[in-house]
Amino acid sequence: MTDTDPQILAEQCAEHMFARDRASQKLGMKIESVAPGKAVLTMTVTGDMVQGHGSCHGGYLFTLADSAFAFACNTYDRATVASGCSIDFMSGAKEGDRLTATAEERSRGGRTGVYDITLTNQDGRTVALFRGRSYEVRGTVRHSENAS
Repeated sequence: MTDTDPQILAEQCAEHMFARDRASQKLGMKIESVAPGKAVLTMTVTGDMVQGHGSCHGGYLFTLADSAFAFACNTYDRATVASGCSIDFMSGAKEGDRLTATAEERSRGGRTGVYDITLTNQDGRTVALFRGRSYEVRGTVRHSENAS
């Protein structure tokens, strides 16, 4: 296999992006898997992520989903950013929950794409549903310091 194999390419792109992604690293996110147009990331809810009602702040849920979205839409070595996204919160997450964000490409054509991300907890309960719209900018993921 060469680096033009789609699976190897996806893995190399994720490795390069994660090395520069201090935000995801700092929050303890881990890439569980990537494939062309797909990514699975996990994160454990810490005490610092809990808001005044005792559950995980929605901003952290959004950030986990957004990171999974970013890794999924950048698996083709074309620098890609979000052009818009939305999230629906289904149920709360609490301290100690291990969250999984599963991102799947729904549509990709020209310079745009649509991705759905499902956040679940360790029991398989859906915590949030996120939809992201992507836009390809100049550059590549593996050979660029600044994708924009």
